[in-house]
Amino acid sequence: TYWDGFKPRSDDVVIATSAKGGTTWMQTIVANLIFQGQEAPGPVWQLSPWIDFRPADIKEKLALIEEQTHRRFVKTHLPLDGLIYLPEVKYIYVGRDARDIFMSLWNHHKLLSPELVESINSFPDRVGDPFPTGQDDIHEFFHEWITRGWFPWEREGYPYWSVIHHAQTWYAYRHLPNILLVHFNDLLTDLDGEMRRIAEYLGVEINEEIWPILVDSATFKTMKGNAEQVVPGGGRPFVGGARSFLFKGTNGRWMNVLSVDELALYEKTVAEIMTPDSARWLEQGRATFQ
Repeated sequence: TYWDGFKPRSDDVVIATSAKGGTTWMQTIVANLIFQGQEAPGPVWQLSPWIDFRPADIKEKLALIEEQTHRRFVKTHLPLDGLIYLPEVKYIYVGRDARDIFMSLWNHHKLLSPELVESINSFPDRVGDPFPTGQDDIHEFFHEWITRGWFPWEREGYPYWSVIHHAQTWYAYRHLPNILLVHFNDLLTDLDGEMRRIAEYLGVEINEEIWPILVDSATFKTMKGNAEQVVPGGGRPFVGGARSFLFKGTNGRWMNVLSVDELALYEKTVAEIMTPDSARWLEQGRATFQ
């Protein structure tokens, strides 16, 4: 319902991801394309607010968005079936292998500050049980994450929200002209090419003279060095600050962690929720279609 008061403009960009799926990375890329090397009027995390973050004052947030004079780019962590669809805006959905998201989420979960957890649990009209903390065993955390949803209509993702169902809702409507699918793997292997594809989709003209600078500023190394400007809240809600939020930016760490039985459970859950082609895309990226 936080989207009910959003007044779209024809050039708005909505960045959609599940948590730890490449949100901050895509916000940085879009910011670079919008401001084209010029100094942005504020940190990326302030310029590109998370509309459906429940603890925030939504009236204040929407007022700040309405005051923005640059091309707006906001973020959402909602699946498409939980979001108001606006045909006049451009959506960019970033996908990532759910097992890689899990590994990043495990690190994220351990870094939540006690103050942030307290603010979540003390929020008026909180939905569901108190947000859990203190999980020390990654395998127990994985089992709950892959077999349990926070909401009754989700089957996985606990104690956050769905990753697998989330991806399926966006993939199913990839044919729409205002939905662009981008994959974390492709950003890793060909950042230049993917940024050009995103620029074309957004109708942004590329200035070749400064293009290498724009690409370099969207690398993980550069973003981590500039973490306070891109990480939500400047990193204050996380133990260790902004640089700990941007952990590794790599994939495949689950291969040395998850057991054969755990991987089989993951594959079973994916097969029950996703179509075969969407599951392949979520794990591989554009290579799926080549």
